[in-house]
Amino acid sequence: MKSSKDKLLQVIILAAGKGTRMFSAKPKVLHTIAGKYLVQYVIDSARELKAENINLVYGHGAQQIKKEIQGEDLVWCEQQEQLGTGHAVMQAIANIEDTADVLVLYGDVPLLRTETLNRLLIEKKQSSVTILTANLENPTGYGRIVRNNAASNQNSVKKIVEEKDADEQIRAIKEVNSGVMVVDGDKLKSWLNQLDNKNSQGEYYLTDIIELAVQGGETVNAYSVEDQKEIEGINNKLQLADLEREYQKRQAVLMMEKGVTLIDPARFDLRGTVETGKDITLDVNVIIEGECKIGNNVNIGANTVIKDSIIADNVIILENCVIEKSIIENACTIGPFARLRPETQLFENVKVGNFVEIKKSKIYKGSKVNHLSYIGDTEMGENVNVGAGTITCNYDGAFKHVTKIGDNAFIGSNTALVAPIEIGNNATIGAGSTLSRDAAQGNLTFTRAPQKSIAGWKRPSK
Repeated sequence: MKSSKDKLLQVIILAAGKGTRMFSAKPKVLHTIAGKYLVQYVIDSARELKAENINLVYGHGAQQIKKEIQGEDLVWCEQQEQLGTGHAVMQAIANIEDTADVLVLYGDVPLLRTETLNRLLIEKKQSSVTILTANLENPTGYGRIVRNNAASNQNSVKKIVEEKDADEQIRAIKEVNSGVMVVDGDKLKSWLNQLDNKNSQGEYYLTDIIELAVQGGETVNAYSVEDQKEIEGINNKLQLADLEREYQKRQAVLMMEKGVTLIDPARFDLRGTVETGKDITLDVNVIIEGECKIGNNVNIGANTVIKDSIIADNVIILENCVIEKSIIENACTIGPFARLRPETQLFENVKVGNFVEIKKSKIYKGSKVNHLSYIGDTEMGENVNVGAGTITCNYDGAFKHVTKIGDNAFIGSNTALVAPIEIGNNATIGAGSTLSRDAAQGNLTFTRAPQKSIAGWKRPSK
């Protein structure tokens, strides 16, 4: 969309801060919420607004940021010295057109909704500059909004005073500045040229352009957001954790509005996207990561992690399972304590039991791997029964090899299948066997050392 007055929309994202209070080697904007970089949320919002260009002002941790943040639509603007928000915007001003609306955003403010920004752009139609504000019960730390008298000039904004420069009367004001604003490109350039750093911090404040606008006869409007979490920035790990929970609360609400049952919405994490069907129940501490799809009538047990996977209808996943980059077809049962590694596909009515690990394997309809087994690089037919303690020895120290198990095979407990190997249809493998050659279909195949008893045996003693 175009911004107010059908102007081009250009965005400047301030992301140069070091984040000293994070006590981390990473730049502040590369910390994450729900597994996604803080600054990526802001970039994605700008993209949703169809901005003409996105100017990313970076500084501390430049190499890390450029490595992790990608996009041909990004214009990189380096701020070598951090001399304030006004100085940061100056680094991008050469890329701004006079006729554009310029939206200033912050790389450490991740929860600002696109709907709010759209509303701010609509409000911008009435003035040369519009700022985003909020009314806080505890406004400590924020710049205060000083308005004109309501009887004159429609209660517009007179100036913004940073807390460090405010007297007691101004500190009592509860309406605060978020830092987010939309400004006419040509006016922004003019006001930036007039900034000075005569304040307690010795910095160039972007907020000072508001007073310059008023002095120049411009009306400054403000749009106040209702949800204060939208404007909250992150300066330390406490704030990071607080906004993580706020984000997850939003995701839980959206899930429940779609009909998903969350046993405890406060103990659910969505770190990506998920497409959901009907009659899904998620127990506590379920984590969904990446891009997932969950079908109808699915129950997922507590402490389960599902990443980049497709879960079909009528699936039961019991407690403490980890499922990654796998496809689970209808009516499968998994767990508890099962791990499905990437490229695993379970076909209809497959059972994977407790302490079973499956990697890069296809298990066809009706087969069962119930206990304490490792199945890797395997193609398993229909209605196979795998006994407890079975392993496929798929790695020879240099290469991975494939195991093939035919339909209706029975693999006895504590069996090792040394790949490459093929077990025929209807074959039976005796318990305790180690097989390194193919087993013919329909036969009983086993390897077993003779049983011996030694008379008069005495255990060693100290």
